[in-house]
Amino acid sequence: MPVGGMWYNCGMARTIILGVTGSIAAYKACELARLFVKSGADVHVVMTEHAREFITPLTFRTLSRNPVGCAMFEDPPDWKPGHISLAEAADVLVVAPATANIIAKMSHGIADDLLSSVALATRAPIVLAPAMNTGMWQSAATQANVGALVARGVHFVATETGELACGTVGCGRMAEPNAIFDAVGRVLETRR
Repeated sequence: MPVGGMWYNCGMARTIILGVTGSIAAYKACELARLFVKSGADVHVVMTEHAREFITPLTFRTLSRNPVGCAMFEDPPDWKPGHISLAEAADVLVVAPATANIIAKMSHGIADDLLSSVALATRAPIVLAPAMNTGMWQSAATQANVGALVARGVHFVATETGELACGTVGCGRMAEPNAIFDAVGRVLETRR
């Protein structure tokens, strides 16, 4: 089967906004961007300030073949503010890795950076791939935030259990890029 299965063959170019947040799992987002581009999608990466501590915008610019959004008040290429242009262009917003911080912001409607503003403004489906320490993932606050987002129609890719960056083994590890890619394909297929 070709990369992307059903949504690769749907005959339409898809615009994917890929949000990358501050987690060691950000390196997996590189492979995810590559998979999306290989499937024929137009990929636009938005990185948080903390994501740039783990990986550079140049990496994503090279992989996506598009400029990378990093700051809320960058000079947009046209008259529309960047966060609105990205929000309106999206066929899907994917946040991978999705930290406890971005999940909390999205749950409470906080829009204090480019990614959280795009998430608040978009009407496209949203897919989150959480990545965090087991204690953070299982905390009552995070689970309440996840529940609120699920109730609003946000899609989650299940975390995996395995070795975590902190040296422990537990749940909260971000799903592998292929699993996220397939989940996004299913979401896009339902919107055809």
